Amino acid sequence: MTLLNILPEIPGGMHFEIVHKWVFLLLPLPILVYLLIPALRKKRAALLTPFFPRTIQISSQHPKKSAWISHRSLLGWIALSLCWICLLAAASSPQFTGQPQKKTRTVRSFLIAADISFSMAQTDWSVDGKRMSRWGAVKYLMKDFIKERKSDQIGLEMFATHAYLQAPLTTDLETINWLLDQTEVGMAGQMTSIGEAIAFGIKIFRQDTIKQRVMLLMTDGVDGGTEISPLDAAIAAKHDSVMIYTLGIGNATSGGYAIDEKLLTDIAETTGGKYFRADSQQEMQQVYAELNKLQPVEYEEEAYKPRVLLYMYPLGIAIALAMIVYMVSAIFHLLKQWHA
Repeated sequence: MTLLNILPEIPGGMHFEIVHKWVFLLLPLPILVYLLIPALRKKRAALLTPFFPRTIQISSQHPKKSAWISHRSLLGWIALSLCWICLLAAASSPQFTGQPQKKTRTVRSFLIAADISFSMAQTDWSVDGKRMSRWGAVKYLMKDFIKERKSDQIGLEMFATHAYLQAPLTTDLETINWLLDQTEVGMAGQMTSIGEAIAFGIKIFRQDTIKQRVMLLMTDGVDGGTEISPLDAAIAAKHDSVMIYTLGIGNATSGGYAIDEKLLTDIAETTGGKYFRADSQQEMQQVYAELNKLQPVEYEEEAYKPRVLLYMYPLGIAIALAMIVYMVSAIFHLLKQWHA
């Protein structure tokens, strides 16, 4: 393994930076400790003989206490000094830093509640010259709308007789489009329960922490639910700060299916939203354009600097040097005992 394999890969445009330069003011600290604090003395056994006083007199030497100060070799001092320098280098937090960048933060939850009852299978739409069902056209045209909601959390709720969550609120727009493709007419029953769809959407929003909440409710029929009144559900949505835009799909009387435009208008106005109707590709695109004006994509940006931390490298060198010094010292001590 070479040094190039160990060092991190540095992205272009980054420069080296030391965050805590003041740490290097501690470089002379070991010298001050050495000079100001008395050395540690270690006791050892002394040799006493019957003629010890006479020996002192003849040799003209004075007896010393049975203590000694250990001394390190030059290489030991160099290794310990390098350890100290590496520890300070690690504490100074060296790093590679890039230019400040902007990060977009999600600011709104946008839930699409789509009617997939049997009436959405009516093939009375023409998109790019191709005959399509209402639901097929909605899926086709909705993808461009979803693609533009780059700073929104998007969720998919499908409803008919009952409502269910097809995609939770997420910023992964590719997954949203994929799950949209997997949805077909009739997967939630035959009827159109608008009140239940709104109530279920409120539950989804309550599990989310983002306060800006918008629902796009799309249907091509009248409410056939019996458990929850759509207007009561709309009032509850208003209390939960949920704004609902309603969209009537198809001709108001096409194929014997009627759109309750008054109900959809009342739901939208109750929550501060707006009602739209679309029965062609051009009208649907105009609706999405109008929605983009009413609910423009909002960006809240956070400045941040990309960083690659490097403190672990001098810290690793310090630990390795300390281990080497300890091992060499232990080996030297063993050899000294063996020769003795």
